[in-house]
Amino acid sequence: MAGQGHDARDVDDTVGQDARGQEPRSGSDDTLETPVFGSFSVSMRPTPYKEQTKGLFSGVVKRDNERLVWADMSFREKASFVAQEWVLNALPCKPFKTLTDAYSRQDGILSTLKMDVIAGTTVGIMVIPQSMAYAMIAGLPGEYGLYSAFVPLIIYAMTGSSRQLAVGPVAIISLLTKASLSYIKEEDYTEAEYTSTYIAAAITLAFFSGLTQVVLGCLRLGFVVNLMSHCVISGFTSAAAVLIGMSQLKHVFGFKIEHTETIQGTMKDIVKGIDGGLFKPETFVMSIILLGSLTAMKKLSRRYKRLKLLRALAPLIVTVCTIVLVYATRIDKHMKIDVVGTIPEGLPPLSSKSVDLGQAGTLFPKSITIGLLGFVESIAIAESIASKNGYELDVNQELFGVGLANMIGSCFSSYAVTGSFSRSAVNNDSGARSTFASVVTALIVLLSLLLLSGPLYFLPKCTLAAIVISSVINLFDIDELKFLYKTHNRDLLLWHAACIGTLVLGVELGIAVSVAASLACIIYEIAQPHTAVLGQIPGTFVYRSVRQYPEAKLHEKINILRIDAPLYFPNVAFVKDKVRRVCLGLSDDVEVSPENEAARANPPRFVIIEMGPVVNCDSSGVHALKHIVEECKKRSVQICLSNPNGNVLRVLERAEVIDAMGRDWLFLRVHEAVQACLMAMVNEDEEAARSGKDALVHRKVSRDIPL
Repeated sequence: MAGQGHDARDVDDTVGQDARGQEPRSGSDDTLETPVFGSFSVSMRPTPYKEQTKGLFSGVVKRDNERLVWADMSFREKASFVAQEWVLNALPCKPFKTLTDAYSRQDGILSTLKMDVIAGTTVGIMVIPQSMAYAMIAGLPGEYGLYSAFVPLIIYAMTGSSRQLAVGPVAIISLLTKASLSYIKEEDYTEAEYTSTYIAAAITLAFFSGLTQVVLGCLRLGFVVNLMSHCVISGFTSAAAVLIGMSQLKHVFGFKIEHTETIQGTMKDIVKGIDGGLFKPETFVMSIILLGSLTAMKKLSRRYKRLKLLRALAPLIVTVCTIVLVYATRIDKHMKIDVVGTIPEGLPPLSSKSVDLGQAGTLFPKSITIGLLGFVESIAIAESIASKNGYELDVNQELFGVGLANMIGSCFSSYAVTGSFSRSAVNNDSGARSTFASVVTALIVLLSLLLLSGPLYFLPKCTLAAIVISSVINLFDIDELKFLYKTHNRDLLLWHAACIGTLVLGVELGIAVSVAASLACIIYEIAQPHTAVLGQIPGTFVYRSVRQYPEAKLHEKINILRIDAPLYFPNVAFVKDKVRRVCLGLSDDVEVSPENEAARANPPRFVIIEMGPVVNCDSSGVHALKHIVEECKKRSVQICLSNPNGNVLRVLERAEVIDAMGRDWLFLRVHEAVQACLMAMVNEDEEAARSGKDALVHRKVSRDIPL
């Protein structure tokens, strides 16, 4: 290598300091001090990481501050230790921990309890009409919305990590439940059989959704929710909001709409019903008045701080008013306005026998979608509230808590639930400080089941429809659409694909299209990673992309390529093509061919590959690098590697790529590699001059900038 005439004695006293007299900065395991050799520096060669193997158990274990030697423990002690340390630690949470931590950290227990009771009562008043309305979206009787707002809230209060999250029925999950159970056709059963079959399937779906979430939480796989792009979720949610609103038009227009899975099916049935004379103007006028009232109360609550509770109380106000109106005037009989009807009084019935594990093949794949999307919605609002209140959120505990709420709730006639945006916001604004607020909400729901089943009989269905439409209007994410339009065209395309796909194809196919579009973009990014030709910024040792920094200087006969991605099988063909172009001195718009290769005017002598961003290299990447080295040798081009990390270096060492390239051409920094290449060309010039050949232009190695 250049500089091999020096030995260790040539290193002066400045080793360990840079030319500015400063101590070298400490870095990772891959970063080593660089001794100075004359006018340029040559890196001490990085050493691959040493593999460390660990046994299943360490030699010494601790239990209750007592040190025990594993080999000396009896079988019973070993079994007890495994049960306590492994089985209990497999659970991502400890029951009541969030609740007790919240109360132990507050100034006064009574003050905290007071705020939780106020917030829980406020949300409880809000959830009663909302949960019944969302149950209608899911195709279930209204009382199942109340059942779903009772037991799951108590379970989440015991196991969840968010102190303000309000769990219960939500619009998106209700729509997904309806879409997942669309295979159950009403015409195949009698009315009673259809209702019982549908309810059993919805309960089973909730169980499998909870099971999915619990397993992911126990395996600490909460990060999987990040695999779904935010723009895709926003597009899907916006389309779902439209479908949810249109599914409630049957209660607004007063006639049945058969096909509400797609926008075109809904519009077709609406036109057909109106042409058939089924339109009820009384129901329509009442719905418009209710929707206008809800909208007006929401705007007033935003404008005036003193009326902020009006937002939470608005559904209850219109519910009470319409119940009183129907009871006093009996317009349900005179004008044929549909009402909720009889609601069973009492506690939620046990439904563990309704969980049919035999339907796993049909419902389990659908439950995965519900579980993941439900948790995405839940964690989004939970993280936002946790950030505002200054505490950390455990994603895996949150996943486990919501999943357990679904699993146990399904045994008490609950369908799938998750965190609610609107109710969580109200819960936080009302001053909730712990999960005890959810317990208070559950008690309010219980009181309504025990005492209010009679009055709820007179609740018009158009009131619930107005509550749903008012709630889902804000789900259409117009702000995100504007943001993507300004910032990112690819994500804007994904947003439209998710939104239009869901509207036209339905919820299930819409999700499939959204995920497929996301995967296609991910695969494209993986298969064609970003690469950059680097040049030296004048007056520095910094090398940056010549496209981003046009003033960056390219060295004669030395090309530098940075690969900004791991090197593995999806992208090896693309990377090989990029390196081949750099070796030939061709731009991206010139086709690589024998004619172009023969006609190249100024081929490089050295190609330096900056490997810093390459965090991993699989066998396909190793074969590609080996092939690149061999191919460049045939063209008299020397490959140099700069700054490979320890893992990559170990793989290349084992595959003998370093030996094939030459160990002298492995460097810590790009500048060191450039200086070594320049010195090598100087030596070649001198040897050519001494041998009587035409000397090449002497290249001066820069000495004015200290290394």
